[in-house]
Amino acid sequence: MLDKNLIFPQICSTVLMVRPASFGFNSQTALNNAYQQNPGDSQAATATQKQALLEFDRYVTTLRAHDITVEVIQDSKTPVKPDAIFPNNWFCTLPSGKVIIFPMFARNRREEKREEILQMLKQQYQVSDFEDWSEYEAENFFLEGTGSMIFDHPNKTVYGCLSARTHKPLLETFARAHGYKPIYFNASDENGTPIYHTNVMMHIGTTYAVICLESIKNKAERIRIAQELQRSGHEVIQITLDQVAHFAGNMLQVASKSGQSYILMSQSAYNILSSEQKQILSIHSEPLAVDISTIETVGGGSARCMVAEIFLQKA
Repeated sequence: MLDKNLIFPQICSTVLMVRPASFGFNSQTALNNAYQQNPGDSQAATATQKQALLEFDRYVTTLRAHDITVEVIQDSKTPVKPDAIFPNNWFCTLPSGKVIIFPMFARNRREEKREEILQMLKQQYQVSDFEDWSEYEAENFFLEGTGSMIFDHPNKTVYGCLSARTHKPLLETFARAHGYKPIYFNASDENGTPIYHTNVMMHIGTTYAVICLESIKNKAERIRIAQELQRSGHEVIQITLDQVAHFAGNMLQVASKSGQSYILMSQSAYNILSSEQKQILSIHSEPLAVDISTIETVGGGSARCMVAEIFLQKA
């Protein structure tokens, strides 16, 4: 029997990261991202950018030390883009060779869609097609890349937690257009606030899935999601809402050039996991934790948000 992973790989060995020029608190995204915290005055903002650079560079160094290929793009200084460090929201690549550009909720995040990044991908990789879904922004329909969608590529399934940044009609349309089965649900935090991005509470690796089932309040939805993950061959590792608040759901499995797999996560995410959870994860892949506490606190995003997977073949 042909291994589906040979056709639709779940993990890649190359990621793209954007080194920030103006990282900081984004008031436009804070409208529905409950995980952001404002550092305060301009002096604090300057210190935040400096610390974010240190954390970013340390993250890149760690990945490269583990033989993971990292394409580093320097953010442009103008226009100011406080969330440029999270490129996975505005574009993604698919194992089919396509590059997709997504409609973004925050107006200042739409500035992150830089033509030079797309040109770099076109020149250095085999791109079968560019698809730009940005026109939906004018209709206030949003779908923010692999923040909104969690892909199970081998099983051609995509999961989405519906929110102000993940609209059901667009999720369904996108899934159908690319031959994926859409599975959508509603999830909220301990305060009843809708979880803004699916990748905050869910991650799918090759043989396991990390998910906060307690955030899915509807029992039928909760059972359906758990059964679907098990049916597709994943060991389900449940995390709590408190662990979600420490970004334990914001993980990504990647591979080194030699095929060794790692689970990227922040140090705060790793620290909040129980010994049993760490042990189970380690059976599937090696956890790789990085300290990005400033980026998490101010930006409201974590280790997975900072990397865009490159499933494309080299040109």
